[in-house]
Amino acid sequence: MRELTKFRRSSLGVLGAATLTLTLAGCGSSTSAVAHNVTLVFATQGLGTEAQATNAAVAAFEKIHPHIHVQIETLSASSNNAYQSLVTDLASGSATPDVITSDVIWPATFAAAKWIMPLNQFHPKLSAFFPGMVKAGVYHNELYAMPWFINVEGLYYRTDLVKTPPTTFAQLISDAKSAMSKNPKLMGLAFEGNKYEGAVTVFQDVSGGFGGAFLNAQGKPVINSPQNIEALTWLDNALKTGLTPQAATTWEEGNVQQAFLSGDAVFATNWPYLYPLAEQTGSAVKGKVGFVPPPVQNGTPTASLGGDSLVINKNTKYPQQAWELVQYLTSASTMMHRALISGDPPARTDAYTASLLKTAPWFKQEEAVYKYATPRPVTPLYPQISAKIQEALSAVYSGQTTPTKALDQAQQAIQAILNNNGN
Repeated sequence: MRELTKFRRSSLGVLGAATLTLTLAGCGSSTSAVAHNVTLVFATQGLGTEAQATNAAVAAFEKIHPHIHVQIETLSASSNNAYQSLVTDLASGSATPDVITSDVIWPATFAAAKWIMPLNQFHPKLSAFFPGMVKAGVYHNELYAMPWFINVEGLYYRTDLVKTPPTTFAQLISDAKSAMSKNPKLMGLAFEGNKYEGAVTVFQDVSGGFGGAFLNAQGKPVINSPQNIEALTWLDNALKTGLTPQAATTWEEGNVQQAFLSGDAVFATNWPYLYPLAEQTGSAVKGKVGFVPPPVQNGTPTASLGGDSLVINKNTKYPQQAWELVQYLTSASTMMHRALISGDPPARTDAYTASLLKTAPWFKQEEAVYKYATPRPVTPLYPQISAKIQEALSAVYSGQTTPTKALDQAQQAIQAILNNNGN
């Protein structure tokens, strides 16, 4: 399968982990009625400040649930490796890990294989969560994943160079060219163009803005629609005309981050983690950053959804205790404090308190983009679908073929995948 990108960040924390532990100890879910001590294994990714936030939240959970011990199993920072490790455990029928951090594109695959537990039985309250995150965890009308933190891909822009953020792709080009004419060293748009999942999310952002989609409402592929051809042509033209440097055909998130934070790009596609980095002391763009939904051209704003959810192993010996942990970690208070430590944006609206926004004001702009969060197709076959889209994008960006021919080939390949159920 293709490389799964988690868009991990080396973000700055704005509170200390010790403060988080003390604060979280007084909040959370109701105490479990357990007769004996149990140990839950929580498999999760995250290093640095993310690990600090997780450790502190788990310690606070254990304090109010003295009969439940949580053993943290740290997965590989590589999403592809983490995914393969989880598949090995779950396919074997192992009872652990009990609770798992899941990329938003994994639940459908896990649910289709009957590896994770449907959560409707616990009667979760979902009204406060961003709808796109909830949708990513639903498979065959059953909820399998609780949103933990959200990521959406949006458009960064230089507020000192662009006074009003563009709402159309034509305006983006015009604004970029205007800034470049005044400073020829600037690049107009930095985007992720390497042959990997990040290129697919950029394409989805632009596709939706032109009115396109990958699959229609009936689950049929529409990858070679006129709207998608127009969207891919727009991205390809950005490379051909010099709006975007040719080097972007090998760029991933880190490359785009470097281009924007160095002050070399007027616009950039990237994820929320970039904002606090841009506001650090010493940043070339400190105080000059805006973050908005991707533009449109006869479509609707489309911000590709990333982020993490929490799922429960179907074979866990402790389903109720596992749910207590999931409930606690996805509470508003826990999410808010995680955001202050790690920069992970909360997946629920009621976590965006005045306290959070005062300490981390960039979350206000980010929150405005979350309502346009658009999941990639929620299907266990998505990894194979994505691989074919990646091939099409790479072929076009490298000049091997045209957008029309590439998407026609992708359409045929994806239709075959769906017809054969991935076999």
